[in-house]
Amino acid sequence: MIENWTRELVTQRVLTATLLVILSILCFKVVQFFIVPAIWAAILAYVTFPIYRFFHHKVKLSPNISASIMTVCISLLLGVPVVLGLFVLQQEAVNLYSTLLYRIKVGYVDLPEEIKELPVIGQQIKDLLWQINKDPEASLSAFRTWLQSHLYYGKMALDVVLSSLAKLGMALMTIFFFYRDGISLMKQIRQALRNIIGNRIDDYIDSVGSTTQAVVYGIGLTAVAQAVLAGVGYFFAGAPSPILLTIMTFVVALIPFGTPFAWMGVALWLFTKGHVTEAIGLTLWGMLVISWVDNLIRPIVISGATKIPFIIIFIGVLGGLTAFGFVGLFIGPVVLAIGLAVWREWINQHRNIIFAPCYTQLDEHQWKPADRPMALEISPDVVTFSKYPFADAPIEGITPEPLNSEGSSKKDKDREKKDKD
Repeated sequence: MIENWTRELVTQRVLTATLLVILSILCFKVVQFFIVPAIWAAILAYVTFPIYRFFHHKVKLSPNISASIMTVCISLLLGVPVVLGLFVLQQEAVNLYSTLLYRIKVGYVDLPEEIKELPVIGQQIKDLLWQINKDPEASLSAFRTWLQSHLYYGKMALDVVLSSLAKLGMALMTIFFFYRDGISLMKQIRQALRNIIGNRIDDYIDSVGSTTQAVVYGIGLTAVAQAVLAGVGYFFAGAPSPILLTIMTFVVALIPFGTPFAWMGVALWLFTKGHVTEAIGLTLWGMLVISWVDNLIRPIVISGATKIPFIIIFIGVLGGLTAFGFVGLFIGPVVLAIGLAVWREWINQHRNIIFAPCYTQLDEHQWKPADRPMALEISPDVVTFSKYPFADAPIEGITPEPLNSEGSSKKDKDREKKDKD
């Protein structure tokens, strides 16, 4: 009877576990496209939640109205630069295509002398330009053929743009519900994790929250400051489309130490166009002003708020970027912050054992092994009893006497022998 009941119970548990695994896989397949937008929405909602709370508690607006106001503000803050950037990029692409076609038709395709005088490839560039300008019609036909053969890559780029816009729209829709139901959702997640891990999960969640907020503020503020300063430099240096270049610099500035590649590229372009003074001025502006923002704001905001070494944040940002894509800029540091919180908690729990002394002083010149779990360690000069590699060494200048396998020194044996005599 018991055997049949056990078999039935095991069968029931196996079937239940199988169904749960299948259900989890199916759910993942359904929401796979929306995971990244949901993560972006959660990050944005969390770091801007104090503003939502102001509308809801201070202004006394309903949760729906407060969430709607925040969603509209976030949509304008993100949507306007994106739409403006796409419009300017489209205009620049059309102008570049038209200019290139016109120059091919008239047989005047040229590059700056600095590029044509480059070693190794300079002569090849001159030969190619001579071939293009020699027969404009044949060059134009070859150019159109090349474009038609590479339309697939244009379709791929268009698919990426449309997919990114769809994810942005999904994130903006999701953020409304994170504002309105965020507190209830966090309570449910906290309670679920507490049921699994215990009360220590509260410290981990607090660490995740502070790290996320600090990383978003640190990376975001740094990118905004560097992009604005770079835009000022582009404007005064006479770079083309300074607004588009500023937006591109903001995107590059989200990656640590990526901003120099933006303004150095623009300075190099100005130099090749013969604007040597402007190129030198932009280079100095980038080295003395723009780059220092990255060295000041990011470490102060991130490390100062989280008490986490900046090198860990740096590794988390770059590692998360390679592992999870652009959203990994924020996931990577959070994952490492959780690992660091677990490590610090473990150290604090075992501090009395790990850093306990190896020896206890009996009198001015006598020591004995401390009362703690011990393992015999033999060195040429002294026998120590320590199970822990990080235990404190004896006081400097006082070397404990060698001990035998019973834990007593030679002087102790001599003293015992004298007492017996």
